[in-house]
Amino acid sequence: MEKYFQPEIECASQEQIKAWQDERLVKTVRRVYENVPYYRQRMEEKGITPDDIRSTADLHKLPFLTKDDLRDAYPYGLLATPLSDCVRIQSTSGTTGRRVVAFYTQHDIDLWDECCARAIVAAGGSKDDVVHVCYGYGLFTGGPGLNGGSHKVGSLTLPMSSGNTERQIQFMCDLGSTILCCTPSYAAYLAESIYERGVRDQIKLKAGIFGAEAWTEEMRQDIQDKLGIKAYDIYGLTEISGPGVSFECSEQTGMHINEDHFIAEIIDPNTGEVLPDGEKGELVFTSITKEAFPLIRYRTRDICILTRKKCSCGRTHVKMSKPMGRSDDMLIIKGVNVFPSQIETVLMNKGYPANYQIIVSREHNSDKLEVQVEMTPELFSDSVSEISKREKELIDALKAMLGIYAKVTLVAPKSITRSEGKAVRVIDNRNLY
Repeated sequence: MEKYFQPEIECASQEQIKAWQDERLVKTVRRVYENVPYYRQRMEEKGITPDDIRSTADLHKLPFLTKDDLRDAYPYGLLATPLSDCVRIQSTSGTTGRRVVAFYTQHDIDLWDECCARAIVAAGGSKDDVVHVCYGYGLFTGGPGLNGGSHKVGSLTLPMSSGNTERQIQFMCDLGSTILCCTPSYAAYLAESIYERGVRDQIKLKAGIFGAEAWTEEMRQDIQDKLGIKAYDIYGLTEISGPGVSFECSEQTGMHINEDHFIAEIIDPNTGEVLPDGEKGELVFTSITKEAFPLIRYRTRDICILTRKKCSCGRTHVKMSKPMGRSDDMLIIKGVNVFPSQIETVLMNKGYPANYQIIVSREHNSDKLEVQVEMTPELFSDSVSEISKREKELIDALKAMLGIYAKVTLVAPKSITRSEGKAVRVIDNRNLY
């Protein structure tokens, strides 16, 4: 077995996992109560002390933490260790408000690297592989996380970062990259570019580890077919550590959560009630091994399902489904909940490439939904009447999926800006009014 498939941890019994979580939760709660005034105040507002938390069964007593709390406490308000013990920060993009800054001790980085190493090994990686990392580096967690995980495994690591597609493909060919790590939208773009350059037979990729944005099963299959690889999902967020909080195994039926480091809950996003495994709701995480920046009951806003169904890979850690949308950026159009993933499913099933934009506007107090879809070169050569017919077919398919009318506009190939990071799928112009 590879070093970073750790059966004593990843295949531990449910009793052992609970024992680890109980012990680590109690220690973490006491430590943040004693060292983080922000937490202490929130707990005291609920009449809670560390003595009230004796096991994971008491987790529900603790208050939730949200991104607004992290912004309010910026930059040092949630730091649980002396700043002199921290060796790195990572940060969110800040596109939706004040940045969230996460702190790491060397111990935290070591554990993060270990989590990402588990993800690489689960995707079939070993010291004999060449791991091609074209997630962004710098403050974004994607590049540093998979880079550190690759080092832990002992793989040859190519720290490519994002962009410069010509160089990406050259290095893939010249250095024999075998595992690709990037966003799924950039993987789709790379696949398209490799095909156009006629170098598919020079690519040695066997697997891809894709995350940082939502993607459908249809998009997964399209990437797998075009690159000749197996595409694995990975999940994480800066607030919790970065990628590697959970990852897919060869079964590809959900992502195993590293339960020795994180406790996962599913709650009703409206009431905060904890839901049983198998119920769909909002994902909440509690960090139980982080030193510098341990978050307790952090609301991710991601909607998913947890399951403990036996996995063929042998891992026993709980699985989370691919996020089905978000409770905060879900589009509400004419009173209907719309997730971009629903639209992508329709487009991919109809044979369109994964390049589209959803534009929402408001006219005369009524919401308008438009989906711009990029055509393939073959479709672009169709007659005007044939294109109109295709638009009508998509309108009908989207109405069947969403329950509301969406205008569909088929646009020329490559007319939608390609993404080398997270794809901009939604433009909501209602926010401008």
